[in-house]
Amino acid sequence: MSSSSTFSSCDGSRNPSPPAAAGPAPAGFRQADRFNIGRYANLTAEPWGTPDAAGSPEPAPAPPPPSVYRSEDPSVPASELTETYWKFYGAAGGVGTALAWAWLAAAAWRKDRGKVLMRTAVHSLTAYLAVVSVLCFWGKHFFWGVALAVGAGLHFLYVMSVLDRFPFTMLVLQKAVRMVWELPDVMRIAYAFVLVMLCWMALWSFGVSGIVAFGIPNGGQWWLLLIFSVSLFWTGAVLSNTVHVIVSGMVFLVLIHGGQAAATMPPKPLLKSFQYAVTTSFGSICYGSLFTAAIRTLRWQIRGIRSKIGSNECLLCCIDFLFHIVETLVRFFNKYAYVQIAVNGQSFNCSARDAWELFQSTGIETLVAYDCSGAILLMSTILGGLVTGTCTGVWTYFKQSDKAVMVGSTSMLMGMILVGLTVVVVESAVTSIYICYAEDPLLIQRWDPEFFELLSEALHERLQYRSARARQILNGRLDHLPHTSSI
Repeated sequence: MSSSSTFSSCDGSRNPSPPAAAGPAPAGFRQADRFNIGRYANLTAEPWGTPDAAGSPEPAPAPPPPSVYRSEDPSVPASELTETYWKFYGAAGGVGTALAWAWLAAAAWRKDRGKVLMRTAVHSLTAYLAVVSVLCFWGKHFFWGVALAVGAGLHFLYVMSVLDRFPFTMLVLQKAVRMVWELPDVMRIAYAFVLVMLCWMALWSFGVSGIVAFGIPNGGQWWLLLIFSVSLFWTGAVLSNTVHVIVSGMVFLVLIHGGQAAATMPPKPLLKSFQYAVTTSFGSICYGSLFTAAIRTLRWQIRGIRSKIGSNECLLCCIDFLFHIVETLVRFFNKYAYVQIAVNGQSFNCSARDAWELFQSTGIETLVAYDCSGAILLMSTILGGLVTGTCTGVWTYFKQSDKAVMVGSTSMLMGMILVGLTVVVVESAVTSIYICYAEDPLLIQRWDPEFFELLSEALHERLQYRSARARQILNGRLDHLPHTSSI
């Protein structure tokens, strides 16, 4: 009786019928690796229900639980459900959005115009990097521990090298925050773009959750996460620079016309800036977003090292060589191009070149080089990303400890992008102030006479310092030349 129930007689042969699954069948999306992609991890594995020596099939083993799929190859990690990790990225998006909105609101509405907030970011970033590095070592993630420790050391050295520039930088940042506070519409634009980015992150995090959940051997998960991270970074840079163009256009119009309530102010300036940024100028924004952030960060590091070298001629020559290469790149890829794009509508490279030539012809480039506002705002962005990544990573560690670093690192990127969308509003005001001062200093004098006097005094001091520095280097090189007797 049992024999007849085991074999079928449809074609007269004694072929074994497929064994019945033990337990209820998994339901759709509740099953890990429901498309059986994991079969490609071990093509030589024997199928279930292999006949024994007597020719009768062995009873099939019970299928794995629907929430976990394990390959026959022990080197292939287990696959899990996408929804297991999607909630972690949802929390990261919520934390990053809250930090982004809180940062801009605190900077704009505080009486000190965000001075304490920005100083806190500068001085706490080193300590925070060191603490997270210790946590990584404690969790036996040595690569990330070393990377964060090196980052903490480099940040500390950079802050020490530019500490004397902070008073002037804080002055510029406070005036930029004041400009943003006088234009509440641009703050609403930043809040709206944070929501747009959050919607895109909901789709992006679904794909990343699938990568983290699916078991891929030989580090394949990290390579896929890198590709997804680059795509998210570029998308965030495009949205951030779109906000940059919108805010720059508004600030430039306000300074040109003498105020938002001026009779000569065009109607609906914010709407026109928005339409211009997302249509005519969008190609230039996407193109510039590929390079400006990396080149700008490299330039800050080289300038900080160059100012502290001293009289080491060999090291100075090497740093000068790198410095001139970066300066050449900056000529064609700089954040001031977005102001020219907003005002003149030129292509990105032409706008960057025109802005840099304007700075060099007026001497404003010495103030731009002395100003560290971009670096300070970047520190605020990194700190926001670290807080987001830490919160998400700690929660993941208590739920899925082996995936805490993957989820924490990608969540950090999400936090940085969300906070950066609000930080860029202040950065846009800074760049617009410098462009307007280079175009016509009277625009700044009409807006804030006291700030104009301080800016002019700082420009005079920097030009004197640069002349003295150049004269000192020239005299030092002439002293090393061999003396020749007169004929």
